[in-house]
Amino acid sequence: MIIKNVNLETVCGVTSRLPENTLPEVAFAGKSNVGKSSLINALMNRKSLARTSSQPGKTQTINFYNINGEMYFVDLPGYGYAKVSAGEKEKWGKMIEKYLHQSRMLKAVFLLVDIRHEPSENDRSMYRWIKEQGYSPIIVATKSDKIKRSQREKQLKLIRDGLRAGTEAALIPFSAQSKEGREEIYRILEGFLSGDQEG
Repeated sequence: MIIKNVNLETVCGVTSRLPENTLPEVAFAGKSNVGKSSLINALMNRKSLARTSSQPGKTQTINFYNINGEMYFVDLPGYGYAKVSAGEKEKWGKMIEKYLHQSRMLKAVFLLVDIRHEPSENDRSMYRWIKEQGYSPIIVATKSDKIKRSQREKQLKLIRDGLRAGTEAALIPFSAQSKEGREEIYRILEGFLSGDQEG
């Protein structure tokens, strides 16, 4: 997959109406500091189009990136950041819920978890919720460059078991530094564009 044109087309806040897009959408969900913006930037071959921040919890909107005029990357608000009030968390949760429930063009949801840690209760809830909406979450284990190769299988098993994801669930180790996993994600995206895959 070669990404030539990227455009941040729509930004939806809590009260915004969701756009009625006619192109396939793939969404990216994950905890606030899991490396979601870094993943999206690596996929888009851009240094900093998706906003990365030293302050987790900064993405408070749903951002729609038009990719090559063929599909949308949908950046969902990061969840589970401790310093955000319960009211804010609830608003973001409802916003994510509304999007997953209402989007007619959503083909897949990538759920990002940090390869170094066991999935949190928020991760488990998000995994369950995505499944309840009828999608098969594609799990991306971020920051794979931060662990030794000898630890990898153990950590991937920890993630799979922690999310109660069966062996059929896709689980991709990813590093924004080395770009490990990027080609595998591109293949999945190409499958959605060609109509070979459904979420």
